[in-house]
Amino acid sequence: MSCYILGIETSCDETAASVVADGHKILSNCISSQIDIHQEFGGVVPELASRHHLEAINPMVELALSKAGLDFDQLDAVAVTYGPGLIGSLLIGIATATAISFTKHIPLIGINHLEGHLYAPHLEHPDIEYPAVGLIVSGGHTELIYITAHDRYELLGQTRDDAAGEAFDKVAKVMGLPYPGGPIINKLAGEGNPKAIPLPRWTIFKNGHPFDFSFSGLKTAVIYHLRKEPRTDPKDMAASFQQAAVSVLVKHAIKAARFKEVNTIILAGGVAANTALRESLTLEAEAREMKVYFPSPILCTDNAAMIAGFAYHKYIKSEFASLDLNAVANLRLKVTTQASSNR
Repeated sequence: MSCYILGIETSCDETAASVVADGHKILSNCISSQIDIHQEFGGVVPELASRHHLEAINPMVELALSKAGLDFDQLDAVAVTYGPGLIGSLLIGIATATAISFTKHIPLIGINHLEGHLYAPHLEHPDIEYPAVGLIVSGGHTELIYITAHDRYELLGQTRDDAAGEAFDKVAKVMGLPYPGGPIINKLAGEGNPKAIPLPRWTIFKNGHPFDFSFSGLKTAVIYHLRKEPRTDPKDMAASFQQAAVSVLVKHAIKAARFKEVNTIILAGGVAANTALRESLTLEAEAREMKVYFPSPILCTDNAAMIAGFAYHKYIKSEFASLDLNAVANLRLKVTTQASSNR
């Protein structure tokens, strides 16, 4: 008998529902994006996001079940993201999931959004083995994690300021490009010269962990350059910025894998869809006989399949949430050990 879990994801501006069987068989993966709604504001407006989640959540759940060929009575559990994210957006998903759990008498499973991202590659590569180093790169997070099991983590490093995806969006805005900036910079960079503009790469810190990241200096360097040279070719600017950001991400991931003596790297999060990052990390890893796993682009951005997939491992251990599950906007990964700074 298969185990069918309905996943619900509403942490930011995607309303998503998915049904996954046995932790990796995606039966449906439905996403309602709000990009067009927020684009004119240059970023996500929390109040608008909540309102549109409210309008889209029931249709998305119904569509996910329909595409999976199932009804509510055939579900074994319902899983939902309860953090981190926008508090109002999270509450819409939680309210929907708890209502389904209560009325259909099935377990409710609360999922950390970051754990969902780290699990996403497993949906297409269920044979990934641990231990591994995971690199989460998104609009709100840039973290290096040492993973020894599906729910056991050691934090190796994290951004000290802007997340990588946030830096992409901010640089795009300075360049006069529309939101979201990541995909547009990625496209322009493919036609530009990555060596045209020398930009800083912050990789060494006097205090703290050597695997920490910093992207605010890179962003500021772009701003100052454009003020001084406003006629800079946007393609060259995009290529130079992207190359600088990607080189730091790749260097840290490889360095962390070598430090932990593992041969597996997991790349996850929205920025994991960036072609330059995927290609560069794969190339550097293969040169060192390491394997890199990353999801298809549709599974890099926020989706509910990763939520339902990871929930399976909580289901088989009976790790269920109560019906008073609440949203936690700043939820962190539950790390088992903290990385030492003495390296």
